[in-house]
Amino acid sequence: MFSLLSGCFEFLLRKEELKVLIIGLDRAGKTTLLERLKTLYTDVPGLEADKVLPTVGLNLAHFEALGAPLLCWDVGGAAGLRGIWSKYYAECHALVFCVDAADGGRLDEAKAALDRALGDRDLYGAPLLVLCNKHDCEGAASPAEVAEALGIGKLADAGRATSVQAITAKTGEGVKPAVQWLVEHIKKSQRPELIRRRMLGT
Repeated sequence: MFSLLSGCFEFLLRKEELKVLIIGLDRAGKTTLLERLKTLYTDVPGLEADKVLPTVGLNLAHFEALGAPLLCWDVGGAAGLRGIWSKYYAECHALVFCVDAADGGRLDEAKAALDRALGDRDLYGAPLLVLCNKHDCEGAASPAEVAEALGIGKLADAGRATSVQAITAKTGEGVKPAVQWLVEHIKKSQRPELIRRRMLGT
């Protein structure tokens, strides 16, 4: 009996794990970002960029940032895999969309993929963080240019919390400020309460 009560008490005190879904086109640097998060926030270093392979299914990372436990899902971005993104929408507290800022030729494709994702009702109210990866490369698009290409201004006008930030996943530059934005805006949003109600069926 004591162990049952103790377990219930521990469950009630446990911090809610914030689930972050990382999507984007193939070769945008999603898995490199995930491995860099492991290196920055855990005792187990992630893989170096040259060891990272394209994601076929799902990669995970658990870590704590700003006092909040996070679970990050990295889902494959090849055209044939994008159909599985929607399986994670209902449970995620925030959406991270990675863009290869050095490949301007795929920005239209990236916009189409993002528009398709945000058109799903299961992502209602989820903060959106667009990460312009590889911004250190010569000729890389700026966050302002990426925001314009993806039509981010309209999303912000519609009331969705959005941010477009430059990072280099390979080195970790810009990653910590991005995580800080995520945690702060998840906590400010109604998304955690929405997910709790959905799980309880209310």
